[in-house]
Amino acid sequence: MKFTGFEPADFELFTIEGLEERMAALIKQLRPKFVNLGEDLLGPIRDITGTDMFAHVAKHARRKTNPPADSWIAFAANPRGYKMLPHFQIAVWPTHVLIQWGIIYEAPNKKVFADSLIAHLDEVKRSLPDTFTWSKDHMKPEGEIHSRLSDDDFADFANRLRHNKNGEIMVGLSIAKQNALAMPPHDFLATVTDVWEKLMVLHRLATDSNALIRA
Repeated sequence: MKFTGFEPADFELFTIEGLEERMAALIKQLRPKFVNLGEDLLGPIRDITGTDMFAHVAKHARRKTNPPADSWIAFAANPRGYKMLPHFQIAVWPTHVLIQWGIIYEAPNKKVFADSLIAHLDEVKRSLPDTFTWSKDHMKPEGEIHSRLSDDDFADFANRLRHNKNGEIMVGLSIAKQNALAMPPHDFLATVTDVWEKLMVLHRLATDSNALIRA
């Protein structure tokens, strides 16, 4: 195991003013931990999905003015990128860590997945823990608690995927900063794999949707 756990500086760097200054701290402080997480988790994510997966550490290369509010590592079944595919992710924000699965605006099968989500909604509601959060925007840190979502709320998520060019779904576990700091590396990795195993109910729907598109 290469990941050594989180420390306060991993979160505090997001308070640094200026794009260049924050990126320098991110590259030095947090990015090596994402690289280590990628090496530690490639085997488990391949076992969970039954598919070759590839790790993608956020580079924030398109940013010209505003410093990143968070950073992440994503895992997808393509060595060239992840945004066009259903993917798994670990994101660090100033106040928490998110362990997620998502399908975002660049994915071509969003509409088909939206239909699959509603068709299998009872299974999804039953399979996911009450404490998981759902988000409509991967650029925002907050989410809606799974246990509090109504069928109408899920229909709204699906309709945004169908009709909104920027429609997205991110689902997973939010871990408060203090809890993440207190977790031994082994416990954090075990939590990641446990969360991703539970999120496979969504990933299966999404990958089946991909198969429908190819057909």
